[in-house]
Amino acid sequence: MSSEKSLPTRERRPSMGAPIVDIVGSVGPAGISRPKHKRTYTGFGAGDAKTVEASIPEPQREAWTKNQVKAFTDKDGFEKEVVRHVETTLARSLFNCDEGAAYSAASLAFRDRLITEWNKTQQRQTSADSKRVYYLSLEFLMGRALDNAILNIGLKDVAKDGLSDLGFRIEDVIEQEHDAALGNGGLGRLAACFLDSLASLDYPAWGYGLRYRYGIFKQEIINGYQVEVPDYWLDFNPWEFPRHDVTVDIQFFGNVRKTQDDNGKTVAHWEGGEIVTAVAYDVPIPGYATPSTNNLRLWSSKASSGEFDFQKFNSGDYESSVADQQRAETISAVLYPNDNLDRGKELRLKQQYFWVAASLYDIVRRFKKSKRAWSEFSDQVAIQLNDTHPTLAIVELQRILVDQEGLEWDEAWNIVTSTFGYTNHTVLPEALEKWPVGLVQHLLPRHLQIIYDINLFFLQSVEKKFPNDRDMLARVSIIEESQPKMVRMAFLAIVGSHKVNGVAELHSDLIQTTIFKDFVHIFGADKFTNVTNGITPRRWLHQANPRLSELIASKTGGHGFLKDLTELNKLEQYAEDKEFRKEWAEIKYANKVRLAKYIKKTLDITVNPSSLFDVQVKRIHEYKRQQLNIFGVIHRYLTLKAMSAEERKKQLPRVSIFGGKAAPGYWMAKQIIHLINNVGAVVNKDPDIGDLLKVVFLEDYNVSKAEMITPASDLSEHISTAGTEASGTSNMKFVLNGGLIIGTCDGANIEITREIGQENIFLFGTLSEDVEDLRHSHTYGSHSVDSDLSKVFDTIQSGKFGEPNDFGAMIAAVRDHGDYYLVSDDFQSYIDTQKMVDAEYRNQDEWITKCIRSVSRMGFFSSDRCINEYAEGIWNIEPLVVKN
Repeated sequence: MSSEKSLPTRERRPSMGAPIVDIVGSVGPAGISRPKHKRTYTGFGAGDAKTVEASIPEPQREAWTKNQVKAFTDKDGFEKEVVRHVETTLARSLFNCDEGAAYSAASLAFRDRLITEWNKTQQRQTSADSKRVYYLSLEFLMGRALDNAILNIGLKDVAKDGLSDLGFRIEDVIEQEHDAALGNGGLGRLAACFLDSLASLDYPAWGYGLRYRYGIFKQEIINGYQVEVPDYWLDFNPWEFPRHDVTVDIQFFGNVRKTQDDNGKTVAHWEGGEIVTAVAYDVPIPGYATPSTNNLRLWSSKASSGEFDFQKFNSGDYESSVADQQRAETISAVLYPNDNLDRGKELRLKQQYFWVAASLYDIVRRFKKSKRAWSEFSDQVAIQLNDTHPTLAIVELQRILVDQEGLEWDEAWNIVTSTFGYTNHTVLPEALEKWPVGLVQHLLPRHLQIIYDINLFFLQSVEKKFPNDRDMLARVSIIEESQPKMVRMAFLAIVGSHKVNGVAELHSDLIQTTIFKDFVHIFGADKFTNVTNGITPRRWLHQANPRLSELIASKTGGHGFLKDLTELNKLEQYAEDKEFRKEWAEIKYANKVRLAKYIKKTLDITVNPSSLFDVQVKRIHEYKRQQLNIFGVIHRYLTLKAMSAEERKKQLPRVSIFGGKAAPGYWMAKQIIHLINNVGAVVNKDPDIGDLLKVVFLEDYNVSKAEMITPASDLSEHISTAGTEASGTSNMKFVLNGGLIIGTCDGANIEITREIGQENIFLFGTLSEDVEDLRHSHTYGSHSVDSDLSKVFDTIQSGKFGEPNDFGAMIAAVRDHGDYYLVSDDFQSYIDTQKMVDAEYRNQDEWITKCIRSVSRMGFFSSDRCINEYAEGIWNIEPLVVKN
């Protein structure tokens, strides 16, 4: 029998979805692209609501008022609601109420409470009839909702004591919740932080996204490899409200017929094709310490013809009887379907149009209720595009205004450009979305015509302004004249928006001097601005690190810092206080013990909480340079192995912790995960090394795991090649939780350094202004690999960490193919800085003082500050003050 430990057998659940099938679906009647629509929940405009209210007879109004739901405020009220939901909603009892049922009932009790505030908020916003912001994001990485709701409402003690009375620990109940699988990385978590801040600051706002049935995927690590399986997060989700009465028919394919009306004006009719129905699901977003509860509306796809074709079924054609439904549901099945194949590209573009078309239909419908003139649209509506994914919204609004509402092109275009703002999240040219013209023509024939018209008018204006610069026309054209021709979505987003912002000072500066330089000349610098990202302290301090939050509250005069993070500066006076430092260190140690227990339970790896915990958790990508980190770990391992036993005893023990998902089609990122796991398998079992070095890869990294990992970090790695990370927000989370950063001068690291002081961060590596010159010299000059890194490569190629061929491409990328991400250039600087970290960590008093000073200076990095900057500089929107 093999001495190797056999893998546990895994039960795979059958997939509920199905592949796309090549069957032409139902065709909608000619010329009809949106249904008539009846809204029954918040369906009145400001004027209508007052009229309707006045027409309700007094006895009816009295009966409603008398029986209005009263929200619980104390332990007894909460317990009563939990027991009621267990016995009626869940049809269980005292005898079979397990932790899962307790979670369901507690969630429903808090959801009911939120809903009363949510309804009042929507009514308040409708009555005020003020400008509202709509945040369009393909990702909303929300994390768990129950704990967040309890904390934002301010009833954590009530929930804790109530659940305890009923026989449950609140921690165990919260653990039952699946993370909402609506995002993958920083883009989606930023959107979630922004929703939290919009509600907490009382801004009238809605988020719009897609309701992915399987999220991006659930990551499992098998034999060191990432394996993607469906994430069944919707098995029970009490935090959403299906709005089966809010449906929008979305059209794809077909053709465009042009006619002339009585005035000789050309009118376009988009006809035929396939119709897919979007169904709305609403998620309440509670504000902290305010009754404001905003809305996140997610769209789910279904076949417009219904789920089932009886005629086909009865004639024995069982597979195609459900084909329409399967094909339609595929649109909202998975976040970022693998687009290495043409079918995947089509599905991604379908997904994007489906979501923005449904969202815009909703926004326009709401505006039309106000009976205002179209010229007032941008006074009432601000739409923010979170990266390029929602850019088709620009084209769709122009189509609605010109084709359906009959506005003249110029008038419509003025409305469009006054309405949209565009947030750019990348300086990597390859990450700027482009779609083949042929694909857009096939899927959205009318939209391609509009894109060509937008481009024509734009290029005409450029030619007028710069008559002698023909090259500029090719550089800025929305249509890239390549083979095949491509639609450049970032360029379309710039041309169709009134403001374009980057998300950190360096990033905003770089986009204006590199990828969008020509547009700055065309539109002027005023169109471009910076809003440095931030995070919500409610989730990333109060919820993730409650003991630290309470310690801070005890020194700053209460929890006011959760609404005004600059109050953290009161902590600085305690940085040298022995007693305070002791409490601080105890909290950090307890957080490390909790993570160590989790590592032992899930991976059966024992780590010593007294070691330095060195963490890199984020999307796996070459530009984020997890490969630099693991090469550094191998170097540390080789150095330790070369020492005598006596020398080893003097070394500082370290645990290197990794986590993150690689996109399913990103082969190199998957190999990085494979190498990390293979290195861990060797290092963690080496008797010479013992506790001196451990390597841990935590599978299926998500928000709730981040809430456990972040407070336990001593050192976190933000080591992207300078000039590639737009901002980064995990760097802010780690510092806010009392950890220090090792990082490059990239993204928000620069502003964090400015705020907390250079002495409290470990910076290394090439500066962004030198990156291009180095890349050029690698390609056209001589390129030698750092000698220490060469030893690491030799060890990998010797087969020490498994089949050498598996990692050949990773080594070749550095050694033979120009080392685009400057791994070798930065390697020695990285190793030297890590030695400095070891030396400084030994002096624990000084290390803790650095941590306290860093936290006290993090006030700038709140998402509340970001939202106020967007509101003032981009959206021109005011908070709606809640009158008690």
